[in-house]
Amino acid sequence: PGVTVEEAARYTDPARHELDMVFQFEHVGIDHGVSKWDGLPLHLPALKASLARWQDGLAERGWNSLYFSNHDQPRVVSRFGDDGTHRERSATMLATVLHLHRGTPYVYQGEELGMTNAPFAGIEDFRDVESLNHYATAVAAGQDPDEVLAALRRTGRDNARTPMQWDSSPHAGFTTGTPWLPVNPNHATVNAAAQREDPTSVLAHYRRLIHLRHTEPVVAHGDFTLLLPDDGRIWAFTRRLDDVEWLVLGNVSGDVVDVPLPGWAGARVLVSNVDAPGDLVLQPWEGRICVRP
Repeated sequence: PGVTVEEAARYTDPARHELDMVFQFEHVGIDHGVSKWDGLPLHLPALKASLARWQDGLAERGWNSLYFSNHDQPRVVSRFGDDGTHRERSATMLATVLHLHRGTPYVYQGEELGMTNAPFAGIEDFRDVESLNHYATAVAAGQDPDEVLAALRRTGRDNARTPMQWDSSPHAGFTTGTPWLPVNPNHATVNAAAQREDPTSVLAHYRRLIHLRHTEPVVAHGDFTLLLPDDGRIWAFTRRLDDVEWLVLGNVSGDVVDVPLPGWAGARVLVSNVDAPGDLVLQPWEGRICVRP
């Protein structure tokens, strides 16, 4: 935190033999208000611009880490997606746009399943010292306890620290003992065992994205260009390497949206998280990779 793009480029310049890549923290504070507990609605242009600034700044020398999630962040599908009706689709859309940036992607445990924030009932369910201290301080200062709890459920670090959901057994296959935090009740349906052999699962989509990175040089080495920077619903950018050009699209909304990029009409769809992707039309929370026609 606090390191500029220019400083990061120096630290990761291969000629200096210092660091291989950087973890920048700018984008994980994009929806914070005065503090992390004062959550703001996602302003997509700001999130796109933040990641694009680091893409451009480290393009010629240096290297980015690509992540939405870690042990200190809420679950990304609950934070930037729709963890209800469109949990699977929004989880795969967010994975698509992140993994198609240039850099090394990091998958935090359970992200590849679309794990969600936990439904903590009360302060007694939390274990994170930051959350416990904030609750005590805020309530002592006169804040409504229910409002403070709502902020903890939305932003608290314990959301990322519930047990990994391996299967539907009582403790999700994580332990036969008593876990530090309770298992998210949705482990009955959101778990690795249920997704391993399902070609439509969030896990299967992650496998496809990883396969592309291993087999298509444009993913690892292609130039990055952000498109439609001011659009509040569409995340769009291109990746180009020599004569290969891909368009990556994400609909970060629950609406059907038209894509105002007529030059890409008729593009071949390489990957999509919907069954019948329409030409220059995105379904709610659709993620798509297209090849230049």
